[in-house]
Amino acid sequence: MATIEFEDGGLKVDATIIGESLGIEPARVQGLMREGKITSLCELGIDDDAGLYRLTFFYESARFRLIVDEAGKVIQRSTVDFGDRLLPNSMHKPCP
Repeated sequence: MATIEFEDGGLKVDATIIGESLGIEPARVQGLMREGKITSLCELGIDDDAGLYRLTFFYESARFRLIVDEAGKVIQRSTVDFGDRLLPNSMHKPCP
C-alpha cells in the first residue's frame, strides 16, 4: 500500500485505498465525501501513541481505519462492516 501523504497541514489518502476498503468505486469517493455520505475523522496519538495518526472513514454500515506514522507509512488497517445495522448518524457528521 502506498504511503499517506501530508499536504498543506492535512493528510492525503488516495481514493483507491478508501474506495476499495469501503467497497465502492474509487471514482465515487470524492463525490460521496462532498455529499457528506462518506465522513472521516483524524486523531493524533498521545503518550504511547505519540507520532501516530488514526484515520477513520465511515460509509453507510462500514468503518475503515488506518493507523499511520509521521512519515505516512501505514502501520495498521482494518475494515468493519456492520451489515444491516447502520452506523449512528453521529458518525456520519463531520467533526466541528
